[in-house]
Parts: sequence; structure tokens; C-alpha cells
Amino acid sequence: MARRVTIDPITRLEGHGKIDIFLNGEGNVERAYFQVPELRGFEKFCEGRLAEELARITPRICGVCPTAHHMASGKALDDLYKAEPPPAAKKIRELINSAFIFEDHVFHFFFLGGPDFIVGPQADKCKRNILGVIERVGLESGKRVMEIRRKVRSIIERQGGRVIHPVCNLPGGVSKGISEEERKEYLQISDQAVEFALFTLNTFGKVVLEEKKYLDLILGDIYRHQTYYMGMVDKENRVNLYDGEIRITAPDGKEFLKFPPRDYIKHLRERIEEWSYVKFLYLKEIGWKGFTDGAESGIYRVAPLARLNVAEGMATPLAQKEYERMYETLGGKPAHNTLGYHWARLIEVLYTAERMRELVSDPEITDGYIRNIPEEEPSEGIAAVEAPRGTLYHHYKTDSRGVVTWVNLLVATQNNAAAICMSIEKAARGMIKGGDVSEGLLNMVEMAFRAYDPCLACATHSQPGKMPLIVSIYNEEKRKIMEIKRD
Repeated sequence: MARRVTIDPITRLEGHGKIDIFLNGEGNVERAYFQVPELRGFEKFCEGRLAEELARITPRICGVCPTAHHMASGKALDDLYKAEPPPAAKKIRELINSAFIFEDHVFHFFFLGGPDFIVGPQADKCKRNILGVIERVGLESGKRVMEIRRKVRSIIERQGGRVIHPVCNLPGGVSKGISEEERKEYLQISDQAVEFALFTLNTFGKVVLEEKKYLDLILGDIYRHQTYYMGMVDKENRVNLYDGEIRITAPDGKEFLKFPPRDYIKHLRERIEEWSYVKFLYLKEIGWKGFTDGAESGIYRVAPLARLNVAEGMATPLAQKEYERMYETLGGKPAHNTLGYHWARLIEVLYTAERMRELVSDPEITDGYIRNIPEEEPSEGIAAVEAPRGTLYHHYKTDSRGVVTWVNLLVATQNNAAAICMSIEKAARGMIKGGDVSEGLLNMVEMAFRAYDPCLACATHSQPGKMPLIVSIYNEEKRKIMEIKRD
């Protein structure tokens, strides 16, 4: 008899989701579904508002990645009003964005994804959290984590106006400059951030890479998919998290596409499935071939590992050394190992710390010329940044008065949504055999989505503009036996 196993709610992520696993008569996995039952309709209720308000409205999508939305919105407003920010303003924005990605990645490693390695994937679930991590790495190390996040977040608060939901971006620039005294203080924090990033990578090396069972898990087939990858790069094709062109590479590592963010709509398409509110993105040039990987499938991935896969290297020296070491360990580029996202994320922690140090070492960042006032009539604005969870696009249309008539948000997790579904199902098939379903094994299924660090609230949209959720249940002979609707 067929059996259904449900993980509800899934844990250690932002948002609400569930996993339904259907076992056949032999107790093996027939199908697994990753469902997101929440809905936030930000695209619709932005309509009718003044465009300059969107940099304050769109970050309210969630409290985990508001800074990324604020940055994408600020850049989209620059494009809308054709107001290029002065050099100092761009540097301040990138500083804030780098600080945000640093502290967000640190949070994910120590609080969300890291416990599966530091404490153990099949450890008591009461221990798989920050308290278990502190017990393993020591109280002083735990205090160090809290302290560096507090200091780096202070940069966001002072320059952005708030730690959560910043308000500094204006069309054509920012609202607050940096004094020489603040620059020197931020430089000290950046030096400490670099030191902490090296400490974290060293911890990862000792706790994860030197443990054969974990390295085998990373290199194994259960957490592996050959997909396309997407990320933002600079003119030398190195990782850039704030500005640049979008580069997409094929599963064999060769460049497939490269385009300015404004052209995203030519290459990306959205798709809906009736069992989830997350919209799935895929490559137009390849097309939708279902939840499958390989060169014939239009599914691609974003976020840390994808960004490193599409790049020719890192733009800072210490991060470049770690980049080279990672690919040497994982067997070369591109790395298709989903659990490799954790390592790539820590390399970005180091990169953002180095980049903060570079930015505040530049005296130009204290220039008082921080805004160009918009003078052109608005019509359409498009921009992108790299959020911690991947490439984020904001696209606005307005009337001649600047009142919003249409909004499209392609949120980072939407890019990864199809791959997350595939990863969960593959992990379930690999872990669950003969009906043996333990809590530890189910946690290892959850590890498949934690590697992506998804932000589900941001990614939920409803293309038809309606809210019914339909769940169809099939037996092992693929006949529908039940349908559940929520209107």
C-alpha cells in the first residue's frame, strides 16, 4: 500500500513550506513535492503608488533580505528616472550591500545550514541549532559570531537608516554620506570581518572538510545536479555582487549567455505549478522540460555556488585563494555539488569582507556629492543585484507622473525553485529505502533545500492573481485518488 510522509513545517529557513514524500508498495520514494503554501502579493499592491516609494515598500517583502530589495529597487529607480548616482553614492550602496551579504551568510552558516555539519545531520534535533553549534565550537566562538554580526550590521544601520528595511536609497543616489571619522571606524570593522571570515573558513575546513563522512556526502551523487548557472560578473568575468552583467554558463562550464540586466525578459521565463505559490524560472532558449537536469533542460541555479561557477575568479586576493582551493577539492569547474553551496557561501563571506575593506579604504567614499536629482520623465526602470540567495531583478513601469502601473519582481529563490524541488526529490530517493523513514533521514532530505538558503516569502507570487491551492494525490499506478482544494 502506498504511504505518504509529510515534513510540515520544514525548518531552519525563512518562510513557510512543507515536503510531501510518497512511497510505493516497496517503501521506496515514488515522488516528493516541495510546497510553499503562503502568498505575498507585492507586485499587485505596488501598483498605484509613487515610484520613489518602492524602495521603501518592496523591502517589506521580508525581514531577512530587505537590504537586497532596497538595493535592487534603488538601482531600478535610477534607471527609471535616468539619474546616474555619483561615484561616492555607488560605493556607499555597495558597502551596505556587502555588509548585508556578509552578515546574512554568517547567519546562515552558524544558525541555519551549519548545524547539520557542526552538530551532525542525525544528531538529536534539539541540538541542531545555534546552541548545539556553540556547545561544539565553544562559547567564545559563539560570542565572536554575535559580535561580528553586530558590528557589521551597525554599518547598515548607520548608512541605511535601519538594520532591517533600510531607507537610504533615492533615485540618483543616497540620503547620507560617510564622514572621515566613520570611514576609519568602518575600516576597523572591515579588518575584523576579514579576520572572522578566515576563522570561519578554517572552522569549516576542520569540522567539515577533514571529516571523510561529510566530504563524501558533499562529493556524492545524492546531492548533485548538472544544471545551467547564473550570476553577475564584472568586466573581467569575476564575481560582482552589486553591479555588472548577467552571465549564464552551461552544465559543461562554457558560457551560454551574457547580457545586461535590462535584457532579462528576453532570456528568462516564469512558470507556475498548481501545487505551490512559488513561480519557477527557466531559460527561454532551452525551454521547460520538467523537473530534470542536464543540458537539454532549461532549469538553472543561482546563489553562491552558481556565482562562483559562472565567474572566472574572485575580485579580491584572499577569496581567490579559497576559490581555487574549493575547485581543486571538488574536482574542477563547474562544481555541481549542491552541498558545495555552503563552502561557496563562506568564500563570499571572505570576499564581501575584503570588498568592504577596499571600499572604505578609498577616500572618494567620503565625497559629499552623493546624489544627482532626476530631471527626466519616468517610464520604465529595470535593474538587478545579487542577493545572498541569488540574482534579484526589479522591473517597474509608470505613467508620466511616476505613478506605478506595473511591477515584476524576479526574486532570488524563484531562480532556484525548480532545482530545489529536484534536489529534495533526489535526496529523498537516495535516503529512504524499504520504508525506513527516521527523523534523521528526513533531516538529511531537508538538507537538500537548506544548501540553497531559500527565502520563501520573497519568492511567492500568483501569476493568475488568484489564491486557490490544489493538491492532487495519485496512487502508485499514477491514478488520481484524491484532490484537495483551498479556495
